[in-house]
Amino acid sequence: MGGPATRTTRGLTLDAGALIGVDRGSRELAVLLQRARQLELPLYVPAGALAQTWRNGRLQIRLARLLASPAVEVIAIDDASARAAGQLCGATHTSDVVDASVVLCARGRGAAVVTSHPDDLRRLDPRLELIPV
Repeated sequence: MGGPATRTTRGLTLDAGALIGVDRGSRELAVLLQRARQLELPLYVPAGALAQTWRNGRLQIRLARLLASPAVEVIAIDDASARAAGQLCGATHTSDVVDASVVLCARGRGAAVVTSHPDDLRRLDPRLELIPV
């Protein structure tokens, strides 16, 4: 597991795989997020990634608790970000607009991405700082 961040990272962006890991009680993710809290790093959750993982808030206690944290910001998809995600998919010959929105969210905030699918995100941006989980 990578550390929560290098000196240049200004936060962590959680993709759907990371959110599923939180929901399932991954010890690795718990340690990573605890370290991020100690470093006072903000956590970003792209709305599309949240939509991929949210099923029943009454049962997803760990995920609901994470989302309620003041350190977490859910990043909405608006017209401009939707178009930018589509353009990124076009430029990289990919089709997953949620992954593209994760990449754009991280880029725009100088954040690393916590992901269970680093190869998918590397196709979208090979320079992006990734923390595989």
